[in-house]
Amino acid sequence: MKVRVKFCGITHPDDAKAAVDVGADLVGLNFVPGTPRCLPLAVAEAIAEAVADYEVERVAIFRDADPRDIERVLRRVEVERVQLHGDEPEEEVEAIELPTIKALRGADEEAAARYPGSILLLDHPTSGGGRGQAWNWADAGVLIEAGYDVILAGGLDPESVQQAIEGVGEVLPWGVDVATGVESEPGRKDLAKMRAFVEAVRRAEGKG
Repeated sequence: MKVRVKFCGITHPDDAKAAVDVGADLVGLNFVPGTPRCLPLAVAEAIAEAVADYEVERVAIFRDADPRDIERVLRRVEVERVQLHGDEPEEEVEAIELPTIKALRGADEEAAARYPGSILLLDHPTSGGGRGQAWNWADAGVLIEAGYDVILAGGLDPESVQQAIEGVGEVLPWGVDVATGVESEPGRKDLAKMRAFVEAVRRAEGKG
């Protein structure tokens, strides 16, 4: 099984292309107002277009957004998935026509059961998503063993991701997600760090 690599918070077309070059499976485009990597629509369009001909999934990220705002973005920016990072109710998640990723705080079994049609992105249990805070990723093993497709997130970097993958048990996670852990400066991805991150993930696969 392959562990998918998602580089999140892409803010520049060159970073998106570099991510693909080193082996990214998904790139995340942030549409959460007030966050450091939130994209103007024109920039998001340029990033999405830059990797349109590559085998990579583009993911639009929202948090507690009005469904009309989500639809407005999706009309302008071509993506393959939508990631929801807030307290969106099940019916709002299910209403999205594209495949979805639902972010949860930690390995919350009760919350996971509410989103059976989504891939689950597990982030820090108390700090929540988008802050790059490490947590006990091994806790995710409970949901992975239960058959959920899980993306590990929160504080990952090239030095920690192999440990995180190996720590969840014999069944590999669906994917891993990183933003700040592969940046050279806020909002800009570092090519060497992205390459090292992918290499660490592939090493972990071999031990799975």
